[in-house]
Amino acid sequence: MKEEILQKSLTLFLKHGIREMSNQKLVDWLGISTKTIYKYFQSKEGLLEEALYLYHHTEYEKLLNLSNEQNAACHFFEIWQIAVEMEYQINQSFYRDLEYYYPGLARKVEKVIGPKFEQHFLSVINRAMVQGAFRSDILPEVALRSVFVLHRASVANEAFTKLGLSAMDLLLQTTANYIRGLCTPEGLKALEKHIQTLTISESAENPTVTDQH
Repeated sequence: MKEEILQKSLTLFLKHGIREMSNQKLVDWLGISTKTIYKYFQSKEGLLEEALYLYHHTEYEKLLNLSNEQNAACHFFEIWQIAVEMEYQINQSFYRDLEYYYPGLARKVEKVIGPKFEQHFLSVINRAMVQGAFRSDILPEVALRSVFVLHRASVANEAFTKLGLSAMDLLLQTTANYIRGLCTPEGLKALEKHIQTLTISESAENPTVTDQH
């Protein structure tokens, strides 16, 4: 029951925002009593905290499922592809509510999950440098933080969501351009081939409907 409440609550927070999902709305949407929620969670903030850990755990598991055998520049691109696909569809109110109403919780969760993600990302960057896919003169920590800032600005900013771009188009027009700049000529060649394969695959899965006259 606890895991079910957690998963459904996370879905509601991401879809409607945190403030919008009052305790009463949560129990109404979940179809359970307030007593049942407090049986497993001390408060709404406690529920939100565990939901955030669940979200990040899901994202991390997806990252671990990526192949380490592929070109590391392509691997790094796929990391951010997953991030954009997961985060771009989130209601902007969720980000605002988390930062405004629960800043302490946001920092607490980041402190716990941040190092694990950072270590994973840096290992891919360093592997790309060893492979010759990324330039040898870049500073991995600076490159990673630059990508993260660009990513966060694009997925959590209404100025971008109003453009109506697909997750892939958003990635290609923002973060991907920075990743291209990290690449050596050989790495860029591999990355562009990889991106072309992905975009062709996406087009096949989502064909454009055209009018016929």
